[in-house]
Amino acid sequence: MKVALINPNWSFSGSIYFGCRAPHLPLELRITQLLLTEAGHHAELIDAHICDLSVTDIGDRLAAFRPDMTVVTTAPTYLFWRCAPPELRVPQQVCHAVRELSPLLVIVGPHGSTTPRAALKKLNADIVVMGECEETVARLAAGERSAVPGTCYRENRSIRVIGGPVATKFTDLPALSWPDEMIARHDHHHHRFDGGKIGRGAEVEASRGCPYSCTFCAKENFRNGYRHRPPETITWEVRALQRQGVEYVYFIDEIFLPREALLRELVPLGLKFGIQTRIDLWKPHMLELLGRAGCVSVEAGVESLTPEGRDSLDKRCKLTTEQLAERLIEAKRHIPFVQANLIEVPQDNDESVHRWRERMRDSGIWANDPVPLFPYPGSPDYRRLWGLPDDLAWERAHDHYLRQFANFSEIQEERPLTLGELELEART
Repeated sequence: MKVALINPNWSFSGSIYFGCRAPHLPLELRITQLLLTEAGHHAELIDAHICDLSVTDIGDRLAAFRPDMTVVTTAPTYLFWRCAPPELRVPQQVCHAVRELSPLLVIVGPHGSTTPRAALKKLNADIVVMGECEETVARLAAGERSAVPGTCYRENRSIRVIGGPVATKFTDLPALSWPDEMIARHDHHHHRFDGGKIGRGAEVEASRGCPYSCTFCAKENFRNGYRHRPPETITWEVRALQRQGVEYVYFIDEIFLPREALLRELVPLGLKFGIQTRIDLWKPHMLELLGRAGCVSVEAGVESLTPEGRDSLDKRCKLTTEQLAERLIEAKRHIPFVQANLIEVPQDNDESVHRWRERMRDSGIWANDPVPLFPYPGSPDYRRLWGLPDDLAWERAHDHYLRQFANFSEIQEERPLTLGELELEART
């Protein structure tokens, strides 16, 4: 079977999306491509974001390739599945353009994982994959159509949902390799602010899932159970990237947990890398090893400066606010850039937040202005407000967010549009 895997050319005008807007490696699509190739299929990855392809360009490539199945993702790389753009504007534009060129149109991503019926209808697709997509797409390419676990599809005039989201085993996946021409385009160093950029950047998964259940994290329908890859697989992948000129890697794990064996494998590589983690999980000696392994950037989830605030977010944090501050300062001794992430919660006093941020700044640590929470469908926050997501879950969460907050994240210069306006724009 000939399978096209499309990462759209993302744009975020009018969106509440607060993730990084630079192109990143589409890891889930590359893994899918490798599984398909191993099974004897011809799979072509069209990364319209990193190649800056228009919708017309994508259509031209598809017309030349003539796929039997086309796969479109609804979020920019796995790094942002848990905080994707709520609107489906860009995937709608792509799906509309390739629909006649795609005998079988398959959708993967967080939207279909949480609201499969709505995603199927909005994107006029044949099948939606719920959960981690790699192994399910391989089953679809093998000819399975009906009753595949973790899929939603049209049957006559009705829509069937088979089971719930599925997870890829992940730990047995081979080390990824990337075409030279793709890596040559990847000059972005995600979340790097130490000023030392020289070579190319890339992203790598060391683990998938998270053992915690913080209320704000939309991971209930994908990337949930924690699994990690063997250190030797990761180091093989990193060495291959280094041979292609990559100087810096960002580990896009849901949470980068302290793993001494992995860090010791990384020490001799001369790699520079960034991570997102919980600072309360790191002991001082492990922070020293983290710096020695090459970490130059840490994005640390603190979220709230009060025990009550952290409890409301179900952080299960055992350290006090003072101990968290001391752990951040210790991290800064070994790592050039340390960020403490804060979320806007009612338990935190504005003045105390300001003082704490000033203290962190004086210690060389950047603590962001607290970010308002978006109740992503698939997060405990959404369930607390409205119960299980239905077909209007994204609209409901988006309208609530716009009504609740006057200010949004620091990167947003314009007031976001409503979901209806964003998606209507894609249909005109």
